[in-house]
Amino acid sequence: MHDTQNHNPYRVLFIMGVSGSGKSAVGQALSARTGIPFYDGDDFHPRVNVEKMRSGRPLDDNDRAGWLDAIRRFVLEKLPESNLIIACSALKESYRLQLMREMESLCDWVVLQGEYDMLYERLSSRQGHFMPPALLQSQLDTLELPEYGLHIEVNQPMEPIVDQIIDWIALSRELWRYGKKCF
Repeated sequence: MHDTQNHNPYRVLFIMGVSGSGKSAVGQALSARTGIPFYDGDDFHPRVNVEKMRSGRPLDDNDRAGWLDAIRRFVLEKLPESNLIIACSALKESYRLQLMREMESLCDWVVLQGEYDMLYERLSSRQGHFMPPALLQSQLDTLELPEYGLHIEVNQPMEPIVDQIIDWIALSRELWRYGKKCF
């Protein structure tokens, strides 16, 4: 395993939140503005997880463990080459700790939040996604909001959301340069 934390100038920005919060859309828009590669955590789910969610059953910690590890290994592999943007629900602190293992000082978090009715409406109008709206409440029940990171309400247009993230990234980089942790 490479010594990612001590010799790597690159960082990973995790965009987290429940389904319907806009993680993928925000990640894609941020990538388009910054040129930082974007990857969707949903693409790392094994088929059995996708089928379980598609059938209306929520994932449990055991279901998520291999998925989170696959994302973490991917980030460790790619991080020496460039900055990364990863969309991942990361609903519990234990999940975030698993994702950050071996690279905690290189991780930043954006937390997307929204009201139930708006999130449900977004999920109901989404085409071709495996996550049914009926599972939204189970995600909200599982969600443990972190005290760190940038928290953004998603009841606004995309451009101001991306602007907030870009401004926060610039500020956090400046604070890191002077040895001050920004969160």
